[in-house]
Amino acid sequence: MRARAGTARYRGPSALGDDLRRFWSLTLTLATTDFKLRFFGSALGYLWSLVRPLMLFGVLYVVFTEVVRFGDGVKDYPVYLLAAIVMFTFFSDTTTRAVTSLIKRENLLRKIRFPRMVIPLAEALHGLFNLGLNLIAVFVFVFAAGIEPRLDWLQVPLLVLMLVVLSTGVATLLSALYVRYRDLEPIWEVLVQILFYASPVIYVATAVPDSLRQAAAMNPLATILNQMRHALVDPDAPTGITLIGGWQWLPVPVGIVALIFVLGLWVFARETPRIAENL
Repeated sequence: MRARAGTARYRGPSALGDDLRRFWSLTLTLATTDFKLRFFGSALGYLWSLVRPLMLFGVLYVVFTEVVRFGDGVKDYPVYLLAAIVMFTFFSDTTTRAVTSLIKRENLLRKIRFPRMVIPLAEALHGLFNLGLNLIAVFVFVFAAGIEPRLDWLQVPLLVLMLVVLSTGVATLLSALYVRYRDLEPIWEVLVQILFYASPVIYVATAVPDSLRQAAAMNPLATILNQMRHALVDPDAPTGITLIGGWQWLPVPVGIVALIFVLGLWVFARETPRIAENL
């Protein structure tokens, strides 16, 4: 009787792994380590997380109030400008760092077996640490401007959550694709600049021509920033729902966020077994 020899199929590293507790522990450890190392040895330390958006805010505020005058007639424009900069900076920094995150961890990926999605998620968590510090500065400006607390402020965590989901989806998608397509980094840098000007960061949505306003508001970043302005800064400003044309249109920006998030996870999971060999 001839024995039939079977060959065991090698199972490559997975995206999430089998132990979720270990997965989240590794993500937190990596994010915390990166956050500490980023400011190690600097005189201001963690204050640089606050200084950078404040410096950008100062430059843009002078330019767009004294030169271009985008802020004329906009209630509490400085507060909105800072809040929008902080929110967009989180998206920009998280996704830009994530593009090359797998390449930068090449030695780790080749030598250690661990859930690969830890790496881009750690970038998102790292960005969330910065966002938390920066939002403290935003609320300092809010109170300094004399804006009174309202129940609408409870929307802020939900808007941050939507931004985190969007950023995480983009981060996982870009990090997986960059392993194969190295031109993605400069392309994404250009796209981020386009998104900056296409989103109501330095201007408010009502400054957009009527013919383009609804289409521009469908951008998920625009929806988040428009609703942030209404909820946090100016209750008389149009809501993100109003600007997209009503509740019936809400599935468009929300659907885009969900689609990007699911697509990012799917592409990353598909590419995970071949990441190390493609580096």
